[in-house]
Amino acid sequence: MSTPDTHEDLNAVIRQHSEWLAAQLHAQRESLFPPDATKEMRKFTSGEAATLLGVNDSYLRKLHLDGKGPAPELTPGNRRLYSTEDINDLRVLLEKTARKPGDYVPGRREGDHLQIIGVMNFKGGSGKTTTSAHLAQRLALKGYRVLAIDLDPQASLSALHGVQPEFDLLDGGTLYDAIRYEDPVPIRDVIRPTYIPNLDLIPGNLELMEFEHETPRVLAQGNAGLFFFRVKEALSQVDDAYDVVVIDCPPQLGFLTMSALSAATGVLVTIHPEMLDVMSMSQFLRMTADLMDVIADSGADMSHDWMRYLLTRYEPTDAPQNRIVAFLRTMYGDKVLNATMLKSTAISDAGLTKQTLYEVERSAFTRSTYDRAIESLNAVNDEIAQLIQTTWGRK
Repeated sequence: MSTPDTHEDLNAVIRQHSEWLAAQLHAQRESLFPPDATKEMRKFTSGEAATLLGVNDSYLRKLHLDGKGPAPELTPGNRRLYSTEDINDLRVLLEKTARKPGDYVPGRREGDHLQIIGVMNFKGGSGKTTTSAHLAQRLALKGYRVLAIDLDPQASLSALHGVQPEFDLLDGGTLYDAIRYEDPVPIRDVIRPTYIPNLDLIPGNLELMEFEHETPRVLAQGNAGLFFFRVKEALSQVDDAYDVVVIDCPPQLGFLTMSALSAATGVLVTIHPEMLDVMSMSQFLRMTADLMDVIADSGADMSHDWMRYLLTRYEPTDAPQNRIVAFLRTMYGDKVLNATMLKSTAISDAGLTKQTLYEVERSAFTRSTYDRAIESLNAVNDEIAQLIQTTWGRK
């Protein structure tokens, strides 16, 4: 018989494993992105740029030949490549001669209110962070001014945008700093620009859990006030700076999620169409409704512009999944987005290098695999963009 291992304190083992893993992740990041390098967005082909702008590639070529707008980079094969900054400059140029306002710069106009989208589900693996990251990036690439907030202590959204909490957030820098009960800082102090124009980020880390621990204490002391308004009040400080806020909520119904729900104007619930996930969502929805009743009884207005379910990691050839999809569509009707996020190795492979599918080159994948995945993501995100436009009273 083998001799059992010497007994070890569980907390010591877990701490050691945590430190090993953090060190390895840091080493991996430095091999991918050296300390003196900054993460940057790739350049787009003329066809991709034209699609993002909503014009023909031939029209972009004409603008270039006429010397209008930014000059694209020319490859040795004479292909034109546009940076995200170039695409933004072209938006401004095209908007000046647009048939109607907003054709090329689709963001808020006078009278439009800030759209705050909470992406949530407390079942792991539902694609919540993947959805949040791709939605925020797609909206930014389409010309919206976007703020992405990582409210999940696990900080996967932050990692996708080049922030490693263990090394980059040693002195705070999360939304907790702006919503804590003692000496909160202005929210502008924790907003950082990303490598994508129009997209800013408030990263997350384990410090966010302090809000979950502090709120019961200050509630017991009678000093919390309407705690569930803290995210909304913090965002009001930068209301004019953004068109859309995308919040990646934590995978549990705690005080952070309740505060995010109270701030949200739109709610996106991700669902993996498997029976265990649907059963879990049933409990999630019941608990959410109960908590929202409590908040509403405290005088809060819990009305939202929209709520939708998004089917994620969907496999069209999986018969049991198809039955669940049909069941959900029959039950919830148009509350389920028409577009689905397909399960794809392209998305998971991009995640290995802490990138979204919008950041990687098409040439890194089998074309059909990449095209299928990107079409799925674009359809989802553009349907949500249309919801935003409808909320602002535009067709």
